[in-house]
Amino acid sequence: PADTFHNLQELRHSASLATKVFIQRDYSDSTICKFQTKFPAELDSRIERSLFEETVKTLNCYYGEAEKIGGQSYLEGCLACATAYIIFLCMETRYEKILKKISMYIQEQNEKIYAPRGLLLTDPIERGMRVVSFTYSHGFPTNYNQIRSNYNSLLG
Repeated sequence: PADTFHNLQELRHSASLATKVFIQRDYSDSTICKFQTKFPAELDSRIERSLFEETVKTLNCYYGEAEKIGGQSYLEGCLACATAYIIFLCMETRYEKILKKISMYIQEQNEKIYAPRGLLLTDPIERGMRVVSFTYSHGFPTNYNQIRSNYNSLLG
């Protein structure tokens, strides 16, 4: 327990020294959740432009899919009204399912692409859907499990 507290203090200190790069929302078309695909200069020596663009474009596609209104969304809305929203206590919405899919995609991208390059891609849901963020530092671990463990410890 005391050792865990000490490690947590170190992790918080490391995180405060880490560099964060934020990719802002793109409101040029509408308020649909979409992020800018402009490659930030801060990531230039850390990741290839094509990998970055592919990740952001894929995230944009997922969010576009999540915000589409179709028969399923309409049915969920009707069921919600009919049950005074109690239905959502026992069922996941289509939107929530896609958010889970996005989280799994981000985890996969971190494991395969970003962590080996000393980067950590943060799920936009953790930043209020305002930004996609990349975190790195010169002393950042490159083992994904170590990064994820450190990150989860910070979240408490």
